[in-house]
Amino acid sequence: MEDGPVFYGFKNIFITMFATFFFFKLLIKVFLALLTHFYIVKGNRKEAARIAEEIYGGISDCWADRSPLHEAAAQGRLLALKTLIAQGVNVNLVTINRVSSLHEACLGGHVACAKALLENGAHVNGVTVHGATPLFNACCSGSAACVNVLLEFGAKAQPEMHLASPIHEAVKRGHRECMEILLANNVNIDQEVPQLGTPLYVACTYQRVDCVKKLLELGASVDHGQWLDTPLHAAARQSSVEIIHLLTDYGANLKLRNAQGKSALDLAIPKSSVEQALLLREGPPTLSQLCRLCVRKCLGRACHQAIHKLHLPEPLERFLLYQ
Repeated sequence: MEDGPVFYGFKNIFITMFATFFFFKLLIKVFLALLTHFYIVKGNRKEAARIAEEIYGGISDCWADRSPLHEAAAQGRLLALKTLIAQGVNVNLVTINRVSSLHEACLGGHVACAKALLENGAHVNGVTVHGATPLFNACCSGSAACVNVLLEFGAKAQPEMHLASPIHEAVKRGHRECMEILLANNVNIDQEVPQLGTPLYVACTYQRVDCVKKLLELGASVDHGQWLDTPLHAAARQSSVEIIHLLTDYGANLKLRNAQGKSALDLAIPKSSVEQALLLREGPPTLSQLCRLCVRKCLGRACHQAIHKLHLPEPLERFLLYQ
């Protein structure tokens, strides 16, 4: 009975079902792997990570494919990093987000690790799914040493427009030395990034006074910001009177209006030190400023004196004084 045709029939059916199931599961994993690659290329990090969880059986985060080389670079463990390289570990291994060990070393400001990776063939202009290069990460950490090493090994000081901008990141975080190194390597001082504006605009937005000073000294366009919004508009929204004085000293146009038709003075907080600084820089008050004063309940003697200073024709002056 055991060796009969019925037994062999059931056995063959079982083997066929098992083989079919195994093949089907393998096919699904291959399909998901290809789909993950597609989303990585498209830059959809969230979807790629979700699919990776399906492939690798419940991995909970997108950093699960970090190698020991990534960890050594991130922690600045030079001896461990060199040992791994000597053992034949690929220096260009990347995570699901396309983060390399060089990215990690630069983000941590570990210049010795970055140099060791570069000397062993690490891609100096590698790009993550978020558009970050190792140079961008070096500017993020504020490591001027890493910036210099990367440039020595051929890093692009000014990457393509669709990638994250190193100089904007350096200015945003107030890393003036990194900013100066990039500018010395022919980065466009007035490069406007759609979502950020020019480096000067970013410096004003984040109130990085040292960067504002240096950018102006090196010839940055004082009125070039983010489309119609000027650096003065950005400074007026903040509370740094020092930046207002710096911009106006370098000839910022106080009358320029943004896309909403507002001047820097219109954006200043009423009765703030920034508003006072802008009013002083504008000189004698205009009719629009007088109206603004009236709206703020500043009618009275001060307003009358301001009207007299305008030297208007007598009929118009009399009209304004008695309205």
